[in-house]
Amino acid sequence: MDKFILDTEDHKMSTVSRTIRMKEETFDRIYEINRKTGVSFNKIVNQCIEYALEHYEEL
Repeated sequence: MDKFILDTEDHKMSTVSRTIRMKEETFDRIYEINRKTGVSFNKIVNQCIEYALEHYEEL
């Protein structure tokens, strides 16, 4: 599987606002990446979701 590489470029995109819940440990890991890279929390979450969907295989 391809390695997940965070895109740090600033791209504008059309968005939809939703509320999601996540485990505290997941939040902490994403927040730490945000703190280290300066990439917004939202952008990191979106990239993680896009990566997962690109690599999703139905059983």
